[in-house]
Amino acid sequence: MNLLSIEHLSKSFGSKELFRDLSFGIEQGQKVALIARNGAGKTTLLRILQGKEIPDSGEVVFGKDLRVGFLEQDPTFVPGDSVYDSLFRSDSPQLQAIQAYELALDRYERKQDHDSQLALQEAMQYVDEEQAWDFESQIRQILGRLNINDLDQDASTLSGGQKKRVALARLLIENPQLLILDEPTNHLDIEMIEWLEAYFERNDISLLLVTHDRHFLDQVCTDILELDRFQLFRYKGNYEYYLEKKAEREFNEERETDKAKNLFKKELEWVRRQPKARGTKSKSRLQDFDLLKEKVKSGKRQEELELNFKMNRLGGKVIELHHIHKAYGEKKIISDFSHVFKKGERIGVVGKNGVGKSTLLNILTGNEKVDAGKVIHGETLVVGYYSQEGLSLPEDMRVIDVVKEIGNGIPMKDGSVLNAVQLLKMFQFPPDVQHGFVSKLSGGERKRLFLLTILMENPNFLILDEPTNDLDLMTLGVLEDFLSNFPGCLIIVSHDRYFMDRLTDQLFVFEGDGRIRGFIGNYGDYRMLREIEDNLKKVESASIRQNDPDVRNEKSEGSDGRRKLSYKESRELEELNQRIPELEARKKRLESDLLAYSADHEKLTMLGKEMEVLLDQLDEAEMRWLELNEFGADI
Repeated sequence: MNLLSIEHLSKSFGSKELFRDLSFGIEQGQKVALIARNGAGKTTLLRILQGKEIPDSGEVVFGKDLRVGFLEQDPTFVPGDSVYDSLFRSDSPQLQAIQAYELALDRYERKQDHDSQLALQEAMQYVDEEQAWDFESQIRQILGRLNINDLDQDASTLSGGQKKRVALARLLIENPQLLILDEPTNHLDIEMIEWLEAYFERNDISLLLVTHDRHFLDQVCTDILELDRFQLFRYKGNYEYYLEKKAEREFNEERETDKAKNLFKKELEWVRRQPKARGTKSKSRLQDFDLLKEKVKSGKRQEELELNFKMNRLGGKVIELHHIHKAYGEKKIISDFSHVFKKGERIGVVGKNGVGKSTLLNILTGNEKVDAGKVIHGETLVVGYYSQEGLSLPEDMRVIDVVKEIGNGIPMKDGSVLNAVQLLKMFQFPPDVQHGFVSKLSGGERKRLFLLTILMENPNFLILDEPTNDLDLMTLGVLEDFLSNFPGCLIIVSHDRYFMDRLTDQLFVFEGDGRIRGFIGNYGDYRMLREIEDNLKKVESASIRQNDPDVRNEKSEGSDGRRKLSYKESRELEELNQRIPELEARKKRLESDLLAYSADHEKLTMLGKEMEVLLDQLDEAEMRWLELNEFGADI
């Protein structure tokens, strides 16, 4: 079934053309990613689909009675609404029953008085009447996975990341037939993203999304739409397939352009030899010449962004942390952490949102003081800090003036110096944008400008806090190439697993309650170890549980002679009903990866180990599920 049809869509802003004559469709079950350079019109296209922008020509047709959900980059909520209001405003009887139950449960857990207990019982009866318990379990999982706890909080007081998670939860709860998502993984930690991948894989959801997260693209998407030079190219496959076919397309285009250039030279000589008065036959040839000229112009490859700057010398002493402590009131952020940084270290910082990753970065830069311990900076240290907050600039300032205010240029390894105009061109800012105002820049263009201003400081210690947000895939690839050869120290906080795995060789893992764990290896290595540890803990827990007299007492028989499930076991069964499909989806992905990397011995060995751990987890989960179903009544 065709859910969405785009027919001959075009859009320009003044003299700037974004796209022309776009046509594509989305069928039920397809998960389609839209990718393009920053400023090419991705967000504008999504705003047209949402009805917030008007196209210059063409039309957008949604299927009849289709339920469509939109996730914007920066969601907004009705002023005065609580998180609860923002999540559950719906006409669905099931959802209204769950609304009442969630609110009653939240109040009971906080007050636990007689009135709140009666309200909870009434809400539970309402859910029974609407047969909405399965729906309730799904909603609780969504809220739990996205770390949404305080339903009474005013939605307008939420941070940008919290708003994004609430907006995403609202869409998943509403369960529309077609989801249109703008950067859905921004502001999610890695665990949330992995859960979201599994959620989209195991549910029959149709997607159109804009994302820079290559691992997410690879795992979730069935189709890639690339918006390039005003045109749309479609690839039936995931991100890896897209890269292969895009390279083939560009190779063929380059050959065609070379042929056109040779013909263009001959035709240009003919045009220059013609007298001013030309006959009808000559006019026809001139029209062909104009078309050929346009083909040669459109075939020009965009200049590659190459970063080969000369770094300030970094001495033997870099940064030393000795037994540092940091807390906010009763909440421990860092407890007795020590590390002596060395030249060339490449460290990723991972952990759930709110555990203190950005606090550590601010301590390293000197923007925050520790409560106890010592922080020692080397004399030659030059820190470049790419923060989540970005660059704060007057909106009426010209882009080129932003760069000139910082310095005259950047020294290169070959001894030359790149001036402001050259630097901006290298960072994909054409002359009209260079002399335009900051207010006209897109989110991705602002990020690129921020990155440029940091590199102009010629740092030897780079700290990057979520650097991949809002950068296009081309810029990400170039940034990765530069960072791969960066000889100084590198600290990265990112939810982009592809980016982290390529650039880091050790981790600082924030485990909560102030604990920071050092780990040698990248995130892929750590994830494999964590699954093994989790598996061992579950086996150990199951063994302890069998010998626990309190647990044995829970297994008393009911009046019908069958063993009744305890409350804890009932909750465990609910979790297993969600966990087993997730494990099966991961098993299916791994099987595909094992076939895809059959010629790569190192990758194959790593995937084989991951499969062993996964199969053990799946066997354990299925055995426990069978045990609970065998003894439970009315499951």
